[in-house]
Amino acid sequence: MRSIWKGTISFGLVNIPIALGVATQRSDPKFRTLDAESSQPIRQQMVSSARDDAVVERTETVKGYEVGKGQFVVITDEELDSVAVERRRTIDIISFIDLEEVDPVYYDRTYYVAPQEAANKPYTLLLEALKETGKAAVGKLVLSSKEHLALLRPSGDALAIELLFYPEDVRLSTQKEIEDIVHDTKVAKPELEMAKQLVDSLSRPFDPNDFENEHKRDLMALIEKKLAGEEIQVAPEPEEREPVPDLMAALQASLEQTKDEKRKGGAPKSSAKPAKKKSAAGNGAGAKKKSRARAKSKA
Repeated sequence: MRSIWKGTISFGLVNIPIALGVATQRSDPKFRTLDAESSQPIRQQMVSSARDDAVVERTETVKGYEVGKGQFVVITDEELDSVAVERRRTIDIISFIDLEEVDPVYYDRTYYVAPQEAANKPYTLLLEALKETGKAAVGKLVLSSKEHLALLRPSGDALAIELLFYPEDVRLSTQKEIEDIVHDTKVAKPELEMAKQLVDSLSRPFDPNDFENEHKRDLMALIEKKLAGEEIQVAPEPEEREPVPDLMAALQASLEQTKDEKRKGGAPKSSAKPAKKKSAAGNGAGAKKKSRARAKSKA
């Protein structure tokens, strides 16, 4: 594993030398901005709106914090250094919590935790203790000159660290707005029972390998066609889906379609897109939550 940080987990009086490795990385194709005439990369320049868009070199810039529209407080590098966090190499465990207490919305980035030389035993001890108790450890970690709230949790037979957003970084007011909108909405019991049947019929164990990055696949195929000089067909505008006029009839039809697909031995067509959408939005959150549940049940 290529490590990006090395340090120590402080677990009571036990110190565990560890290294962090990146757990996730998007593999989507990256595009450069090119000059339309020469098809060669262009470079960006910084300009000053106060000086008739004159080009400003990086050595001529300073940092500023906006306190009002067009009003800034200039902060020097020396002043920033005066409040810089201590460059410590320890992750001090503050407390242990139940994994289910942490809403996945607080998850920011994930790193795998590997034991350094001669640290296998204390590393495994902490891992097994977390598995057996269904707990996770909360601590603080300094990474890239910033102090992060971190959650240490089991991931299979390894440890993983989740960098967490602080409360002020999570827009809970948006959640509250949505809750207020749907608060007084009532659903009929037959509709709920039918919806539960549909959920059960579409349920299956989560396996990330069942899902494909279809956009990446199509994008790479397009690039290959361009390289081969083939003509690219412009995709038609997608049709907008209208709200269902009869919710009960739609549920019944969905359930019948699912049963037909199962009788034919194939995956339900109606589940394909929603499942992928869920994976794309919560590959970290949903998968982590289910893996935690499996780990907890094993314990």
